This record gives sequence, structure tokens and C-alpha cells, in this order.
Amino acid sequence: MSKLPVESVEIIERFGPTLAYAQGARVDTGVEPDKIVKTHCCFCGQQCGIQLKVLDNEVIGFEPWYEFPFNQGKLCPKGVKRYLQGAHPDRLLTALERNPSAEAGFSPIAYSDAIRRVASEIERIQSTYGRDAFAILSGASLTTEKTYLMGKFAHMCLRTSNIDYNGRLCMVSAAAANKKAFGIDRAASPWSDIIGAEVVWVSGSNVAECSPITSDYIWQAREHGAKIVVVDPRITPIARTANVYLPVKPGRDVILFNGILNLMIERDWLDHDFIENYTVGFEALAESVQEWTPARTAQATGIAERAIRQAAELWGTAKTSFLVHARGLEHHSHGVQNVLGAINIVLASGRIGRPNCGYGTITGQGNGQGGREHGQKADQLPGGRDLGNPQHRAEIAAVWGMSPDDLPMPGVDAYEIFRKIDRGEIKGLLSISFNPLVSLPDNSFIRAQLEKLEFYTAIDFFLNETAYHADIVLPGSLHEEDEGTVTQVEGRVIKINKAIECPGDARQDWIIIQDIAAALKREKGFTFHNPEAIFDELRRASAGGIADYSGITYEKLETQMGVFWPCPSEDHPGTPRLFERESWNPVAKGSGPFYFPDGKARFNIAAYTPPAEEPDEAYPLYLTTGRVVSHYLSGTQTRRIGPLVDQYPEPRLEMHPNLAEKLGVQTGDMVTAESRRGNITLPVSVVRTIRPDTVFVPYHWAGRKSINQLTISAQDPISKIPEYKVCAVRVYKAQNGEQPPAPPVR
Repeated sequence: MSKLPVESVEIIERFGPTLAYAQGARVDTGVEPDKIVKTHCCFCGQQCGIQLKVLDNEVIGFEPWYEFPFNQGKLCPKGVKRYLQGAHPDRLLTALERNPSAEAGFSPIAYSDAIRRVASEIERIQSTYGRDAFAILSGASLTTEKTYLMGKFAHMCLRTSNIDYNGRLCMVSAAAANKKAFGIDRAASPWSDIIGAEVVWVSGSNVAECSPITSDYIWQAREHGAKIVVVDPRITPIARTANVYLPVKPGRDVILFNGILNLMIERDWLDHDFIENYTVGFEALAESVQEWTPARTAQATGIAERAIRQAAELWGTAKTSFLVHARGLEHHSHGVQNVLGAINIVLASGRIGRPNCGYGTITGQGNGQGGREHGQKADQLPGGRDLGNPQHRAEIAAVWGMSPDDLPMPGVDAYEIFRKIDRGEIKGLLSISFNPLVSLPDNSFIRAQLEKLEFYTAIDFFLNETAYHADIVLPGSLHEEDEGTVTQVEGRVIKINKAIECPGDARQDWIIIQDIAAALKREKGFTFHNPEAIFDELRRASAGGIADYSGITYEKLETQMGVFWPCPSEDHPGTPRLFERESWNPVAKGSGPFYFPDGKARFNIAAYTPPAEEPDEAYPLYLTTGRVVSHYLSGTQTRRIGPLVDQYPEPRLEMHPNLAEKLGVQTGDMVTAESRRGNITLPVSVVRTIRPDTVFVPYHWAGRKSINQLTISAQDPISKIPEYKVCAVRVYKAQNGEQPPAPPVR
């Protein structure tokens, strides 16, 4: 526990951005720190600037960092309380060895012995079953240096095809759609372009709880006269002040976008010059959306036709606009199509690549953007290159000093790795900063596969629920115990600064990976002395790729408070706004600014396919899942921070009063929700802010409180993202408040 009682800045810990500077004064805690370190929050993809107060190698509090341009000192409840995790008694201080015969389950083991055992098991499994029998699951909250090293470790040291990361659960549908439409996977504009836009469209994003500083940008836009359109099955806080709220039926977002585009065409709310000069494919798309008349769109989406027409007119007639979306569009078995539908209405308007106009995906994880750019994704090499592309393989092999023929071919997604375990094709696993037992759907299946592994090792700073199944646990590093870079929601590369040393036997994660490589006697390419050395190699590896970091240095990041990629040379300032209009001169250049050989963006037909599982007589309701303001992802960190737990101590099931009346329940009663895969019993919250045919449960809890006992493992055929946002359930009042037994583990 903390050695000193510390009073942090008092904030309003509810929805939306909250900030000490609203008080206009620095709060004096009565304790003088040894130092104050400018760095960034460890949680979501906004990566807000923060100053950590350090005393005796312990983070004891924070100060707002007003100068950092993205958040200007503003922080949400998670950012304010992040420092409380550092001295938590659950912190892993030694390596652990699983001992099934021991009552406690684990025994401490010397770090060096643990590393030797991990290396020995990797060697045994790969020599017995082949290189691909050992898999890696990595994390998108790691620094970019670590994600680069994880990809290199899998592809060069282990030479296994089987590496993927938990960004598979977050951003891959947006990434795939962005590449299909623009040829590049990055937010097109800085968030400053939101302020001054005439219309801001928010689809499938509870920004006030999941990305509060983004909601501040939207509120500022509203102060400047912007009209706000919000699409969501729930009336989230941002929807309460929207000009138009569209309560879409889960799984029907692409229909809505097609219907909006149909109206834009009918009313000629199009930028014909832009479409003609800088895009291809509009004619085929226009033909494909003819079927989505306003009446049919209303019937299919569950939205009033009047509201659809109103939203289309706001969007279609605006001179400037900005569209953002998040997992509400992407967590579907047709998530890529949803995102393409959103991009289509942006391209048809021509409002991209100029001030106060744009399009962006709200990144979920701390390094969700950088974590999917440099090689830890199943089919990827550094610089956003493709692992299956011969030229790309040769370029990276040259940097790594190896033959392209020795690089493995693309592997499979994170969920398919568990299916391969089930089939006996994968025998060993190493995970880092990933808690699949909580975060993957249909998690009783995941639990069964963890127990099938011949060997599993987890690297983390807390013993998360998945790590309970590990044979060896290696104590890794907290965000503030290392330095490196991350790339935040806008595409701005920023610097994480080390504030304290690792406690006990814990190590920086990049050191652990290099120690394993050395124990395998495969240390070539894994002898970096610090993160900056890793970053310098990453710069060389990314040069010439789509995600070009070659002109970014640590010094430049500190001086400029971040650099937007692509940045191809050290004298290049970076690229805050992609597709700038100033570069568009088709007469002189014969092409536009998009990342295809002809420089033109692509319209893509966004076909509707229904969710993998629809309500029926037996399971008549939609279940959708998401986040709450005080928790983050699988809860490994936030469920250990007392004030955040106090704010939302356990999951609740939200339902509409009409459904509550039908079931005979009221707020506080216990209800059981059941799908074809599992069941859960939770207290109910009766709210008018949700569709009557839909129930909502947040996903941050483990065990019998995990909603992913119920979710379905259906995946998008392109991105392989799971369908967290819709499955069929039935709900009934719990008998005596008791939870029915869990289904048997498969």
C-alpha cells in the first residue's frame, strides 16, 4: 500500500471530461514529491498528457499537464486515479510457478530459473511438434517498441506463424475498411478539426464514458454551433444533448448508412467534383443503395423515418462535418461493412482532408493505433507491411539480417489460435498484456483450451484471470516503469517517460523477451540496451512503409509534444491531416492524395448481412455489451483501484421499463440472462435510455460476473473481429436471487 496518505485533486467523477484546472488552482497535498514526470495516461487510446508525482520510487499523485495539446490538462476518472495501482498489494514482484498440488496454486521461483524453464518448453514443443505449435498473444496497450519486439520475436526468433494481439477485439474492422477505402489505416484528421465542424456524427461510440476527452471536443463544436447526430441502441450521455438521436436496432448500422446515402443521392447532396476527380466506384455503390428507401430503412433499423430524413439533411447540406465511430460499428460479424457504410457518406460529401472536416475511428486501447502498425498482427510486418507480400518480406528481412525465406507466412487471428489449441495444432502459448479468459467471447471454450495446453506462460504486472492457468508467470512492468512511444487516437506518436523503477524481481517487458531469446540461444537481433535502440530499428524498418516513422526521434517527440505519422524524414514536421486539399491538383498530378497507385479513394459496396444470431421465440431479446466510465477493458487494473470500484462495483443489466414490467422486476432485483452458451445473474437497472428489445451489460468483470460467458464467437469474415454487440438472450427474474449453475466447460 502507499506509504503516505495522498489527497488527489477533487473531481466530479461522473460522465464526461473532468479537470482540476476548472478550479483554477493547483491542489497542495502537503507532500512534496522528489520529481514530477511528464508522461501519459495508461488507459484508453486518447493517451492524455499527465504529470506523475514521484516520491521514494512511488507514484503518489498527479498534476494536470495543461500544455499537452490533446487534453490540455483534462482527465477522466480513470486518469485521475491511475496512480493508485502502482503500490497495490497484488502487484507481481516475483516469477511464479504453477504447482497443482499446492493449496495456493503457485510458488515463487527465481526469475532466472523461470526464464530457463520457459525457453526449455519452447524448445521442446517446437522441436517435437514444429515451429507453429508455439503461439504468441500480445497486447495493444504495450508501447510500440514492445509491440515491434513481439512481432520480431515471433517471426525471427521463434519463426512461428501464430502471433496475434488483443487489438483483434478492438480496431481491426476499422483498419480493414480504412485500407479498402483510403489505402491507409489512420484517423484522417486531428481532433482539433472537430471544433468548427457544422455537423458532428457519432456512431456506435459512448464517448462520454469510453473516451471522455473526445466528448469535450464535441461539446466545444456544439458551443460553436455544430449540430450533433448520435446513433446508438442506448441513449448514452452524448445522445442526451444530440440534435438527432437514432436508436438503431443492433446489427443494422450499415442499413442506416445506405439509407442516408440513398437520400443524399435523391436530394443531390453530393460533392460531384470530389467524386469525379478523387474517387472510384460511386456508380456501382449508388445502384446498390437504391433498395434502401427511407421507408424500408426505417422498418429495418427500427428508427423513425422522420428522424432518418432529418439526419440525412443535416449531414447532406453541411459545408463542414466530422464523423467518428467506435466499437458499436465494429464489434459485428459484418463490422467491416458497417465501417465502409460510414466512410461512403463521408466520401460522397467530399468533406475530408480540409479544415473542420474529417473522419476518425475512436481507438479503444492505449496503443491501439501503434499496436497494429508494426508487426504483432497475424498478417503484418513493421511499417504496416503485409507478411504475405514478397517485396515487404524482403524489406524487413534486410533490416533484421535474415533470409526472407526464413520468415513464416501469415498466421491466424486470436480466436482461431484457441480453435487450433482445441484441434491439437498448438501446444504452447506465451501471452503478454492480454486477458482472453475475460475478453474473448464464449469464454467457457477459452477456459477449456487454456487447460489443454502443454505449456503456457503469461507476462503481466498483476495475476489476471487467464494467468491463473499459466505454468509460469513472469512479472512485467507498469506503464510508468518504462519508456517508449505510443500512437494515440489522432495518429500522433507520443513519448511515455519512465517515472519509477520496477519493484522486486519485476522487469521491463522488453528485457523479459530478450532474456527468453538469450536462453534459447537465439539472441541475434535481441540485444537492445534500451527502448530508444528498439525505436531506432523500428524507424529503419518502417521507412518506405505506409506507417512511416523514419523521421521521428525521441528528441523530436519531446520538443513537438508528439509527431503525426507518416513522417518520412527528420526535417519533416509530420502529417496531422491526411489527404490535404492543398495537394489535390489532378491537372498537374493526374492523381489525388489517397494511398492507392492512382491516388483516388474507393467507394465500396457495403452489403447488409444479418447478425450471426437473431432473437427468436426461445431467446427473444438482443444483448449488447460495452464499457463504463470507471473501468477499462478486462478490468485487470481498474478493478484494483478502490475509487473506481466504488463508482461501479459490479456489473448491472440495463433494461427498458416496458420489459421490466413484463418480467415483474424493478431496479435492484436480480435477473438471469441466458444465451445458448451460458448464463449470468445480475442486479437489474431499469432505465428509459435503451431500446425495449435490447439489454446491456458491461464486460469488465471475470468469472460468473463475466458477460462474455454469453456472447457469441461469430467473427467478421474479413477482420475476424468477434460479434460482441449482438446475440440473442432470454431474461427472467432470478429464483431467490440465486444464479443457476454454469454450463459444463466444453
